[in-house]
This record gives sequence, C-alpha cells and structure tokens, in this order.
Amino acid sequence: MTALSNDATTRREPGLVGQTVVVIGGSSGIGLSTARAARAEGADVVLTARDPDRLHRAADDLGARRYAAFDAHDPDRLRTFFDGLPTQVDHVMVTAGSPYYAPLAEMDISDAARHVGDHVRLVLEVARQSARTVRPGGTLLLMGGTGGRRPAAGLAVTALLTVGLPALVAALAVELAPVRVNLVAAGFVDTPLSASLLGDELDARRAQLRASLPIRRVVTGDDVAALAVHLMVNSALTGAVYDVDGGQQLR
Repeated sequence: MTALSNDATTRREPGLVGQTVVVIGGSSGIGLSTARAARAEGADVVLTARDPDRLHRAADDLGARRYAAFDAHDPDRLRTFFDGLPTQVDHVMVTAGSPYYAPLAEMDISDAARHVGDHVRLVLEVARQSARTVRPGGTLLLMGGTGGRRPAAGLAVTALLTVGLPALVAALAVELAPVRVNLVAAGFVDTPLSASLLGDELDARRAQLRASLPIRRVVTGDDVAALAVHLMVNSALTGAVYDVDGGQQLR
C-alpha cells in the first residue's frame, strides 16, 4: 500500500463553493471579515451597509456578487432588498447595529426603548424574509454578545438583549426549520466599531485584555468570521449560542 503524501491527507475542499452568503452590515468589522472568509471558502457574497462609499470599497475589494446601500432598520428598504435578490440564497448573517451603553441615571429612556425595538424588529424582519429566501438547510446567523451576562452599571439594555436573543434564536430555529438559526456571542472584538466607542482608551483596553484573557491576545474580526463560516458549513448546528470571547467571561 502506498502512503498518502502530507499534501493529500491535509488537502480540504472549500466549504461554500457554489453558495451565496448575504451579509447585512458587511462593509467593515465582523461583517466584512465574514464576507472575506466566505469568499475564501468559495462563496459568492452579497453585501449591504448604510454607508455607500465604504460599502462600494468593500464590494470592490471582495468582488462581491452584488451590494446595496440602505439602513437595515428601515423595514421597507429591507423588504425591497430581499425582494430584489434574483434567486434563493444559502446563508444570511446580520451584523448591523451597535451596542447601547448608558447608566440608568443618564439614560434617555425613549432612546433606549427605540434601540431595543429596532434591534428586535431587525431580527424578526430578516427572519421572516429568510423563511422564503434561504434554501432548506441554509443558515440565518445573528450576532450577540457575552458582556451583558455579568451585571454592571450601564449595561441594562445590553443585558436585556443578551438574555433575550438566545430564547429568540431557539424559537426561530423551530419555526424556520429546515433553515438553521444560530447566534454568535462575541466579547470585545478589535474592530473599527470598538475603536470608535473607546477612542483614546483603545490601546489601554487592548493591553488589559492581552494580559488578562486566557488566550493572551485580543479577539479579532477574523476569529468571529471563522466561527461564522463553520456554522454555515456544519449543517448539524441550529438553535444554539456560540461564544467567541477568548475566555473573557472567565475573568
């Protein structure tokens, strides 16, 4: 018997060849990293984002199949986008939106309620569109976080969504089956959004995480993207939450 070469035993076919991945919020950060990872696995990608210039640059860089600039929190524009897709797609990932941090004493209650409502509405609208747009066995992939699991001042709204999203994902996984629904829960991720939120404190936060996280480095968008692509490829996974925070919860 002739032994297989190392190349033959380690060679792996790309996991998303011939498939289409839609990334809502795909012009930067985790969304862009996921789109890039999906392209590396052979997928065609469709990008949406609010900023048309940044979206155009990202689409050109990736060779995106198509792209559309609009605010994903506008339900009419969102429905128009899904109606305009030429065929069924294989996977939809939602990364649009940003966290809400404010202590109760300083919180604009109307703004906080609007943030929660917008986030839930976006998930439900995309889920309803995915029910008719995503092929059986494909994926609806949502983004959440792990930071709100530990009570702290300023995290009331974040904690509400952190606790609620897993229950919503489980219910959607049953209702949308055989479309699979999963949630990626990230801790701190080194992205442009994190840089904009922290400003001058970014480098100190990076240093603190490198010293304290069990992995001894900061989680990047590529780390989250690798998990997202795995959830697309592995057709046995649905209705669950997958953490990617470098062990941040352990500290």
